[in-house]
Amino acid sequence: MTLSQLAKQRYTTKAYDDSRRIGDADLGQLQTLLQLAPSSVNSQPWHFIFAGSSEAKARIAQVGAHDQFAYNGPKIIRASHLVILCVRTDLSEEHLAAVLAQEAADGRFADETAKQMGGKVRAGYVALHKETLQDLPYWMEKQVYIALGSLLLGAATLGIDATAMEGLDFAAIDAELGLADKGLRSLVAVSLGYRSDEDFNAGLPKSRLPKQQVISQI
Repeated sequence: MTLSQLAKQRYTTKAYDDSRRIGDADLGQLQTLLQLAPSSVNSQPWHFIFAGSSEAKARIAQVGAHDQFAYNGPKIIRASHLVILCVRTDLSEEHLAAVLAQEAADGRFADETAKQMGGKVRAGYVALHKETLQDLPYWMEKQVYIALGSLLLGAATLGIDATAMEGLDFAAIDAELGLADKGLRSLVAVSLGYRSDEDFNAGLPKSRLPKQQVISQI
């Protein structure tokens, strides 16, 4: 299947078949895809939580999908897995040092001078967003959404249906999972699994603005 065919085929799933589970091999591929997602200056300001057990999914649905968000509860409970994409609350010196050490261990630098330069460049961008532009939280969130896009397209490649959800009580989810103590906050969640025959959205035509309206060539 071509990339264009995948893009036309994937859609936001509205109802899941709770009798079907994602296999370990496919789940591992999606986790690797998130681990290797690109981010600005390789900052990796994220953490990804996979909820696969009935108990874990029910726990998230209970605190996160209530009142005005109740319609998203079944998408959590009936899906095979729920992924909670989290953003760091800060890019600490400890985190930046860990990234630099991993890059060195992976052979990214020819010598110590190159390593120090790599760390300096990344720290410079962090300082730019933290001190000059004062938009560090927003900048980090943008990196998480790059990972989100990779996950959605990757799931489609494996024939796995997905639903990206911002309609949840993320403050309650943060409290339930103790994310603040870990320097994290939840940002968006994705249900993963296989569509049910009850999914009305599966039979609807895809609708986007015409290509000539959203793409220009100069």
